[in-house]
Amino acid sequence: MKISLMILAAGIGSRYGGLKQIDPVGPHGEKILDYSIFDALCAGFRKIVFIIRPDFEEVFKKEIGDKFSDYAEIAYAYQTLDKIPPPHTCPPERKKPWGTAHAIMVAEDVIQEPFAVINSDDFYGKESFKLICDYLKTAQDSGIADYAMVGYILRNTLSKHGSVSRGVCETDDQGNLDKVVEIVNVEQFDKGAKYVNKEGREVYLSGDEIVSMNMWGFTPSFFGFLGRNFTEFLEKNIANLKSEYFITNVVDTLIKNGEARVKVLKSQNRWFGVTYREDKVNVIESIGNLINQGEYPENLMDDLCKSKSQK
Repeated sequence: MKISLMILAAGIGSRYGGLKQIDPVGPHGEKILDYSIFDALCAGFRKIVFIIRPDFEEVFKKEIGDKFSDYAEIAYAYQTLDKIPPPHTCPPERKKPWGTAHAIMVAEDVIQEPFAVINSDDFYGKESFKLICDYLKTAQDSGIADYAMVGYILRNTLSKHGSVSRGVCETDDQGNLDKVVEIVNVEQFDKGAKYVNKEGREVYLSGDEIVSMNMWGFTPSFFGFLGRNFTEFLEKNIANLKSEYFITNVVDTLIKNGEARVKVLKSQNRWFGVTYREDKVNVIESIGNLINQGEYPENLMDDLCKSKSQK
């Protein structure tokens, strides 16, 4: 069975100050996306779907998409503000994209198979792609939608340079997601972490908690749920110019309604990403360490070319 990887790459990058999707971090100009696609190909993904904006289509295809066309089927979908269902129309003063769930919606016409979803600016690791790909190969909806999420150990996602926001996952006895509890200003503390709650009290975490880093696995049934819930979202939020339609909100609704189960697949990989430009130094260092440990070749594309020529 063909499994697709959907990559959300339509972000504006306002906090980063540019197109972080194509910013080099590897020794031969590799981007974080290059490492994600490399890991996805090794895990068994054979179709890559990029969600981008039309205004940087040309540069994105040149820097990312075109060079992988010999190794996987490549497709594109375009997230624009006007792609909302009638009778709604986008407020002319809105500038902010509609969110991650809306980004998935725009690819409905190019995906008919199970698919994983990742961010373009996050490094997820080899094990994570293998976990989600293997799960999707056997995922089948049977009265209830059969989805999955890769969960990371909290301490493997923290930054040395400041606090972060994380979604802590609560699961049932079968390891299915019950809910995601969003906490903000989480920072390293001893071997674990801590944050200040709404009451101003410090809360300490072991660091072993499982958190969501926006790596999901869905069957095509998810598109139907997205369309239905987006209409409800617009009815309540279209006048709010900063409102966003998030994947976690949709998944939470489906779990509460008993319409989907979401298996939490626990990864031992270390996650890292680039939100701010200052994060780039850490990403370059982390990738360099993985190369030195033999986890990745020094030149990704050369290694792909050699692997293909040997087949």
